[in-house]
Amino acid sequence: MQVDDIKKVLIIGAGTMGHQIGFLCAVSGYEVTVYDVFPEMLADAQKRTTHLAKRLTGRGMIKPGKGEAALKLTKFTDDLEEAGRDADLVSESIPEDPKLKGEIFSKFDQICPKKTIFTTNTSSLVPSMFAEATGRPERFLALHFHDVALTKIVDVMPHAKTRTEIVEITADFVKKIGQIPLVLQNEQSGYLFNNMLMALLDSSLTLASRKIAPICDIDRSWMGIMHSPTGPFGIMDSIGLDTVLKVTSYWAKKRNDEKARKNAEFIKSYVDKNRLGVKSGQGFYSYPDPDFTHPDFVTGKEKK
Repeated sequence: MQVDDIKKVLIIGAGTMGHQIGFLCAVSGYEVTVYDVFPEMLADAQKRTTHLAKRLTGRGMIKPGKGEAALKLTKFTDDLEEAGRDADLVSESIPEDPKLKGEIFSKFDQICPKKTIFTTNTSSLVPSMFAEATGRPERFLALHFHDVALTKIVDVMPHAKTRTEIVEITADFVKKIGQIPLVLQNEQSGYLFNNMLMALLDSSLTLASRKIAPICDIDRSWMGIMHSPTGPFGIMDSIGLDTVLKVTSYWAKKRNDEKARKNAEFIKSYVDKNRLGVKSGQGFYSYPDPDFTHPDFVTGKEKK
């Protein structure tokens, strides 16, 4: 198999990252199928993909007309057989649970052609945790995207059994969709950026859960010193607090970490109220006009 043999891309999971990755591939001319078991997620993904096309066109990140063309190349389905039978490359973005990921890959292993490359967009796990469950560990690796509106950086992370040529084909695919592949030499939870980011988010949550300072002041500290357009809590809103909760809870249990457990409880108090961040319109901040985007936020004039 060569990179030019990849024509059809299957996205498993129609959530925050799934629809972004699908759109990115469709903009580059690939036929894309977005699969999800929940019809309501698919309907929402269609709306969000249309919005993403308009947003990227408005920013000048894609040429006029490319977004509409990409939408025509994308289909959404909850039919497992239809989704997987012709896929050349699979990108999975479902909840951060290795057992769940292994189970869904096992199902598609029975449907997808033997040549199909399986990839996971997991944020915090490593591929070896569920590689055997995929049924094709030698053709499986992590292919991790960040917010496509913010960066072109993509992490390519094989595990011990991933064939070298599969890593090379996957990295070449990343280049073909206009992104920048960073190939990791060894498995690392959190990859490169996320590994550094999680340390920031963990310390920020600890400060907030221990009531050392209000959330807005923690963000103002980071933004004011680093000259960043957003702070750690604004970043978590963008990621989705439900995702942050799943990752934090998983590692709290895995490592028997009391500090992480308390941080998870803190996030859960928001998630329980459906304050999930940007996608629900309310998280640590209110959207679409969060306080931290106001010119005087760092000075404290708009502090609430």
